This record gives sequence, C-alpha cells and structure tokens, in this order.
Amino acid sequence: MVKISEFFSKLSRLIIRFAFTLFLISVSSVFLLRFIPPVTSAFMVGKYCGGLFSSDDRASIRYHWVDWKNISQHMALAAVAAEDQKFPEHFGFDFKSMVEALKEREDGGSLRGASTITQQVAKNLFLWKGRNFIRKGLEAYFTVLIEVLWPKRRILEVYLNVAEFGDGIYGVEAASKKFFHKPPSRLTRRESALLAAVLPNPIRLKAAVPSAYVIQRAQRIERQMRNLGSSYLKGI
Repeated sequence: MVKISEFFSKLSRLIIRFAFTLFLISVSSVFLLRFIPPVTSAFMVGKYCGGLFSSDDRASIRYHWVDWKNISQHMALAAVAAEDQKFPEHFGFDFKSMVEALKEREDGGSLRGASTITQQVAKNLFLWKGRNFIRKGLEAYFTVLIEVLWPKRRILEVYLNVAEFGDGIYGVEAASKKFFHKPPSRLTRRESALLAAVLPNPIRLKAAVPSAYVIQRAQRIERQMRNLGSSYLKGI
C-alpha cells in the first residue's frame, strides 16, 4: 500500500510539473508573439502537411507578414464588419452571438459560427481544425491569454496576417497581391469588402472572380462599414 501511495504521489507531482511547464510555454509563446511576427501558424502547418500526401499543389503556402501601418484601414474595418463587429468592446468572447447561434440551431437552422476575431487568431495560430471539446477548451484558454497579453490592434494585425483568403493564401499581403495585384496598403473599400466576404469559406468562395453570393455579401459588408464609420477602430 505504501508503494502504491508513493507511486501515485510521484505521478501526481509529475503531472503537475508537466502541466506547469506547458502553461509557461504557452504564456511565453503568446507573450513573444505580441512583438514578433509569427513565422507560420498551426493551420498553415496542417495545410502543408496535408498537401504532402496529395497529388496536386495543396502543399503550396503563400504567406508574408505585413505590419499594421502597411494595411489599408478599409481592410481592417471590413474584417471587423464581416466577422466581429463588437471586437473593440468584448474580452475575446461574444456571448450574445453564441446564444443567438445556438437558438438558430435549435429552431432548425444550420449552426453558424459565432467565433470572435480573437478566437479565430487563437485557433489559427495554435490549434487544429475541429469541433471537439478539448480543442474548444484550448481555444478558450488561448483566447484569454491573447486578450490579456496583446492590445486589440495587435490582435487584429495578426488576424489579418494569418487568416486564409484562398486555398493556401494566408494573410492580406499574399491575398491582395494574388487577387488584386497591389500591396495591401492600396486596397479600396470594395476590394477589402470582397476579401472579407470570403473569410467564412476561402476555399469555395473567390474574391478575384466573385459569385453572386460573394458580391451580395461584399455589398452587405460595405453597408456595415459605413454604419460603423471610418473612425470605429481609431481607439484600438
């Protein structure tokens, strides 16, 4: 009995040390990324690894970091208007949107996403695609870390750099040059709305050759941009 007790005591200490080590690594990683541009993301790595076993060019990744000052403010506002209009106000979670999404599901509708921009940054950078409880728990954990350690502007800057805008096209720098043949600093309101319109499904939706649905969605985003106002993100 003594040996068994000692075994479980050692095991519990080992688990605690391991968990504490993971905690320190995660906090340190998030803190460093406040100042250092991400070299890649978990989603990019997953995309690349998945493409290695494919016969086509799916392993090709286009990604190049661009600083906030070199991103059109139309693009920043379009992303917020399309994905997370309460971004400047919340602390990483939009509980009202979550409840509304669940209610729509209960009423027979499809389950729409209610992830904030911060949640999307958390999963794009650190996690894998999926909807299981472990991943959602880790997403919530990294969301809190990011909100605590990064200012809002940094969160949006990273989001615009790691979001997927097309098959293997990551970040607004790669997207603007691929689809509109210009740097992201020169994106117009219309072009920004088109890019934001494809964010929910960048594989199926196309910004360069937009379908009627994408055009309609982009027009709706432009209206939301006007409603929010050009100064909406000034304080972040």
